[in-house]
Order: sequence, then structure tokens, then C-alpha cells
Amino acid sequence: QVQLVESGGGLVQAGGSLRLSCAASGRTFSNSAMGWFRQSPGKEREFVAGVSWSGSTYYADSVKGRFTISRDNAKNTVYLQMNSLKPEDTAVYYCAARRGSLVVTTTPYSYWGQGTQVTVSS
Repeated sequence: QVQLVESGGGLVQAGGSLRLSCAASGRTFSNSAMGWFRQSPGKEREFVAGVSWSGSTYYADSVKGRFTISRDNAKNTVYLQMNSLKPEDTAVYYCAARRGSLVVTTTPYSYWGQGTQVTVSS
């Protein structure tokens, strides 16, 4: 069992930065692929960034070059550094975990956090 708790969301002006954190409980964190997803009203939840258990990363085209995902297995925490934020980045951001390889769809992820709101004003 893995429990995930996100933090770090908030209101920021366009062009600003935020860093999201996802703290995980459970001894399987280091063996888990971790993903960040987001969902805005009326839209489906979409993949943003992910990091495999070995540290390989993958990004959605919409955030490539602006967002950076990282993990600290000693702290059981995954981070999402978001720079050059745009109003279209406004959404609830969710952290997710799964055993196995990194994937970009929601269904294979077994564990989800409660989400943290990110609002980018123009």
C-alpha cells in the first residue's frame, strides 16, 4: 500500500514558478514509477511528467523544457519544478504511483494523491 500527499500548489502569475512535492508512504516507493497528472474543469486527466524507478524521465510536449520531475528515494518524495508557467497550466495536479515501468496513461497507476490546485493568472 502506498499513500501519496501532494503539496506546493497555489496562485502564481504567468511566467512564474512553483514546485510541487509528493510525499509517499510505504516501502515500495523506490521500486515504483511516479507520475504527475493534471486535470482542469471539463477536461480529462492528462499526463504531465513521469520518472521511472531508475530515474528516467518523460514529459508531455506541452511542458517539455519548462517542467522538471525528480525523485529523492531517501525522502520518499517526488518533485515537479514548474517554470515559465502559463494560464493553460491551471489545473489540479495529481501525483500517482505504480509498480513497474513508467507509462503515460492514468489507468495503470494504482495509487493517487488527493491533488493540489495550481492557478496561473494572466
